[in-house]
Amino acid sequence: MQGSAYGASLAGGAFDVASFVRRPQTILRCLSWLFSIVVFATITAEGYVNLSSGPETQCMFNQVDSACSYGVGIGVLAFLACVAFLILDAYFPQISNANERKYIVIGDLVFSVAWTFLWFIGFCVLANLWSKTNLTSLPADAGRAIVAFSFFSVITWALLSYFAYARYRQGISEFDQEYRDPANDNTTPYPPAPYTSGPSGYQQSPFSQGQDQPGEYQPPAY
Repeated sequence: MQGSAYGASLAGGAFDVASFVRRPQTILRCLSWLFSIVVFATITAEGYVNLSSGPETQCMFNQVDSACSYGVGIGVLAFLACVAFLILDAYFPQISNANERKYIVIGDLVFSVAWTFLWFIGFCVLANLWSKTNLTSLPADAGRAIVAFSFFSVITWALLSYFAYARYRQGISEFDQEYRDPANDNTTPYPPAPYTSGPSGYQQSPFSQGQDQPGEYQPPAY
């Protein structure tokens, strides 16, 4: 390959901070990172409330503790993934092995699709439970923020899935264009033969000059 692989130039170029910051993937990862912080930090700080005189607290989403645990879990993992993929995106142009680039792009695609689906499930569950929750003595703004930023996370991760798929398809097309099978490449000239064909390359046998005519026998001389 001569130009690029999986949407990035070949290794050896200088890292351009300005162009990296302006990339759509970088902006979306930063937004996803911010949205995940809002979700899991808000649930951790205000999502568990004391609805009785006892010391135990319950999830603000209709007292279903698994809903809060789910939001915290996918939020924390999304936060860590955004940091990891941002580092990989910055280091990506310096990777010279095309197979390593392919694995990173596939990992990005699989994780983005999975987290789009998980955020969508989380949004549906949290919105449904929030609609059934009695808002008396509850931090309503915190609950609405959790639901809203869960929905925003669905959008950002879906867009990240799209860009990861486009980068994967771009890598495949570049490989198809740059690689040619020698067996099917008709433009490559065949190497010259080690011998010449035709009458011009034919040499008579050295024994043909002194060979007698057929049928004549010459006794050996002693």
